[in-house]
Amino acid sequence: MKLVKLIANLGYGSRKQVALMFREGRVTDPAGEVLYADDAVAHADVRVDGEPLDPPQGLLLMLHKPVGYTCSTKDPGRVVYDLLPPRFRLRDPILSTVGRLDRDTSGLLLMTDDGALLHRITSPKSHLPKVYEATLANDLRGDEAAVFGSGTLMLESEKTPLAPAGFEALGPRRARITLVEGRYHQIRRMFAAVGNHVETLHRHTLGGLGLGELPAGQWRLLGEADRATLFSPNVPL
Repeated sequence: MKLVKLIANLGYGSRKQVALMFREGRVTDPAGEVLYADDAVAHADVRVDGEPLDPPQGLLLMLHKPVGYTCSTKDPGRVVYDLLPPRFRLRDPILSTVGRLDRDTSGLLLMTDDGALLHRITSPKSHLPKVYEATLANDLRGDEAAVFGSGTLMLESEKTPLAPAGFEALGPRRARITLVEGRYHQIRRMFAAVGNHVETLHRHTLGGLGLGELPAGQWRLLGEADRATLFSPNVPL
């Protein structure tokens, strides 16, 4: 792939804008030598304004999503892409969220431009557990573990029952829930089905990955070791 197309696909600008970057001498090798658009150079040996290129296609990152941001490119309010370098939303292929966390839910969100990887993570066949903590408007009534773990709970407007979900009470109005599926507003609707209301919801882990010390609003790229951890969960229901 020509350098102009490569850099444009990474979101640094249109092909015309990237061609201008070459003419201005902003594209160099690690030693600072100016590169030309038809040079054959490895991805890792290209610098733009002295900085290494963003990862090529196949990027996977983890974002600690704060409350108040939506997983959308078109929402008029704050979106998760606002927390990333602006060029990330211009990548081709597009950088997409792996599933969604609604505006009022915080926590671990993955994003990738690899469609096959996205499908593998979200496929029900992968059985990747997602662990959430919820604070509730009312005290737990005591039978939530049995109800959520039964495999028979039906949500309003749904035609099939939910898969069994893990449940652990953390206090009178706090609970940890483990899901292996991802239906629309699932945890909020599950608690509504037992007469309660979720006030805050936070996702701690997805597969074998956790947020660790990553602060709210921050992100990090995930490497091969992280990907292996993602698909090697050890979270019992």
